[in-house]
Amino acid sequence: MANGLKERIHYALQDARLHDAVRRAVDHMKNQKKAAEPQIPYEAFRERAREIRNHTEAHLDYYLGLFAENVRKNGGQVHFCQSGAEAVDTVQRIALRRHAKSIVKSKSMVTEELHLNHALQDQGIEVIETDLGEYIIQLDGETPSHIVGPSLHKTKEQVAKRFTEIAGKEIPSDPHALTAFARKVLRQKFLHSDIGISGCNFAIAETGSISLFTNEGNARMVTTLPPVHIAVMGMERILPCLADLEVFMNLLPRAATGQKLTSYVTLISGPRQGLEVDGPEEFHVVIVDNHRNNLLGDEYQEALNCIRCGACLNACPAFRHTGGHAYGSVYSGPIGIVISPLLNEHDTAIQELPYDCSVCGACAEACPVKIPLPDMIVRLRNRNVRRGLTPRTERMAFTQFGIVFSDAKKYKIVLKTGRALQKFVSKNGRIDAKLPGLSGWTSSRSLPQVAKTTFREWVQNGLLEQLKKEQGGK
Repeated sequence: MANGLKERIHYALQDARLHDAVRRAVDHMKNQKKAAEPQIPYEAFRERAREIRNHTEAHLDYYLGLFAENVRKNGGQVHFCQSGAEAVDTVQRIALRRHAKSIVKSKSMVTEELHLNHALQDQGIEVIETDLGEYIIQLDGETPSHIVGPSLHKTKEQVAKRFTEIAGKEIPSDPHALTAFARKVLRQKFLHSDIGISGCNFAIAETGSISLFTNEGNARMVTTLPPVHIAVMGMERILPCLADLEVFMNLLPRAATGQKLTSYVTLISGPRQGLEVDGPEEFHVVIVDNHRNNLLGDEYQEALNCIRCGACLNACPAFRHTGGHAYGSVYSGPIGIVISPLLNEHDTAIQELPYDCSVCGACAEACPVKIPLPDMIVRLRNRNVRRGLTPRTERMAFTQFGIVFSDAKKYKIVLKTGRALQKFVSKNGRIDAKLPGLSGWTSSRSLPQVAKTTFREWVQNGLLEQLKKEQGGK
């Protein structure tokens, strides 16, 4: 895979099978979402969700403290980690103390952000992703392509081929057969694992509980069968009280996949107690900052309101054509364009992501918590300019652009010059030549010619005379 953004986009655009798989998947989820919205007062739910998230972020220290206090009252342990490295080290120390040899995981974007799997594998621990989509991409050594559907860029034929290699026998490309094979393999992993690691959709400050929204039963086995459960969560995943969860139980599944309710909504409030027959002996919550605190009180704070539904990805025309891997970041699509540069301030390569966007506004319309993603993307572009991260040729070009457009005489001279020179590079009224500085445009679409008469010239030469006639020569 190519390293630069342009190279990754070019690579993705050449893959017709990837393009077709992504298109079919996002179209399905987008259409399902549209059909599910009228089932509830959707706009009212969006506004209420936005209010809850804004309130929580404004009082995050209080709610985090209340959540930690209640987790401890329930018998759990809380670990606050300022950096990603500290969070990884915390999980590694728990695994080392428990002499863990095998870990099963349910789907978690924050552990992807921390590259936790690789760190644990470096300790000699077997780490198995048990979400079907995550399991598929783990076998191929890939990262998630989509927040909700990590393997949506793959066809069932590709998955069948990989499963056949592992099984040593033919596995049909029928979805039921593929699921049955994965179930058979993973069940043994659940039964013999030492630690289960999950993410956290929402943490409830009032009760000290974490909630998991899943469509597969794997998360319940990950959090119930192993003797130790570690929940890794971004610090912003807090909700004030259990009543607030109802809003997101209705909103999240509809925004993500068009479901009325996620198949499994699980609330976990600590380790096994007293006469309880299932659940872990130890329950740990690892709360990760990893630069999120820098966004509090900032113009980008609302980016922390994201509930990881993937609706903005499904609505995005750029994502539709390239899939998630072209972004070169754990988080793809419009929300990835915003939060990846903010969470990776010193990674100059990631800072180019805001340019992978047409600023069409579809993501803002799709977002269930009304995050103003297009506004943030434009501000990130402006930040890049202020930091001098844009190419030198681009800065020079816009400097000249400013000089020309700030002076009427220079503007007219440039127009006349362009009108005279364009006849050498145009055909049938369009410019398709790969001109220096414009080839990014003309390589995939035609550039319109400079008009024979500009609007200003038309007004000056004709419209005023016409108006005089209509007014009787006055």
